[in-house]
Amino acid sequence: MLGKGASSSLNPRILTTFAGDSRLIRSTRPLPLLLRSNPGIKPVSMQLSRTLSGITNLLFNRRFVFKFRFSNVDELPGIKRKRLRPGKVSPCRPVPSDIPQPPYVKSRKPPGIVSGPEVHDETGIDCMRASGRLAAQVLEYAGSLVKPGITTDEIDQAVHQMIIDNGAYPSPLGYGGFPKSVCTSVNECICHGIPDSRALEDGDIVNIDVTVYLNGYHGDTSKTFYCGEVDEEAKKLVQVTKECLDKAISVCAPGVEYKKIGKTIQDHADIHRYGVVRQFVGHGVGRVFHADPVIMHYRNKDPGRMILNQTFTIEPMLTIGSINPIMWDDNWTVVTEDGSLSAQFEHTIVITKDGAEILTQC
Repeated sequence: MLGKGASSSLNPRILTTFAGDSRLIRSTRPLPLLLRSNPGIKPVSMQLSRTLSGITNLLFNRRFVFKFRFSNVDELPGIKRKRLRPGKVSPCRPVPSDIPQPPYVKSRKPPGIVSGPEVHDETGIDCMRASGRLAAQVLEYAGSLVKPGITTDEIDQAVHQMIIDNGAYPSPLGYGGFPKSVCTSVNECICHGIPDSRALEDGDIVNIDVTVYLNGYHGDTSKTFYCGEVDEEAKKLVQVTKECLDKAISVCAPGVEYKKIGKTIQDHADIHRYGVVRQFVGHGVGRVFHADPVIMHYRNKDPGRMILNQTFTIEPMLTIGSINPIMWDDNWTVVTEDGSLSAQFEHTIVITKDGAEILTQC
């Protein structure tokens, strides 16, 4: 069962939750289409990447024409709020030279997903706990700033400063050309919103996605926050999305099939008639930003089982309406095609002998 207005006509496979236009990710299987749109009615150019040994590639292997454009009409049919529009993006913020940077920053090459799971010894798990704890603290601080009138660029500035003050690097900054230190996805933005000059408005919901690189390890987490007085429809979506994440984490343990995560999320979303976005997935995380396994958030038949001391993210994205994503011309911002609300929550977990430990909590 799909959410209101959702389409079952797509045949998606997999994208990471941090992939842009030409950011190719390794794969041995057919992959999904990220729906990329330019202003005006233009064909979407997609290209095939080389096949490598990892689980998944971001491929652009077909051409489509999307009737999506920025127009002078801001109103959404039957909805009081206005359609999200891009604001002005400020210059990238500097990072002190003594703070270690992930390798992809210097290479300026999109690293994609690294083949093989992130499995750690005791020291590595301690490092993951430290990076996860800092990411969680930064996220909670960022959330405390959410109020009508603040711009998402101001949130980025605060996040950037807190991360570098703690001797860490903001992982998104410079990843495949991403220009900011955090992702801020407002209302119909599914993911990868670039912080800009738009001020948050009363009634908005905003997902803030924080990843920090501390002592050679990434901690990755996100949460959807309320801005001012949010209506009941939005509150329910946010609540159910968080429940989907919690339920998914609860089924994790050594030997459990990864596909159980997707089934758990889809089952709960179906009860409430919400759509589950399929084009973006969770991923292994640790010494690299994105690694195997691919964690799909919908029912699937993919093989693979969880491993003791393995770390990965679970990050479901639910929508009230269409699950079809449209990418803005900035090659990052992804929104629902019908302007319906979307919410996301994310944790980094480690598989333990007793189940799973959430690493990204204060």
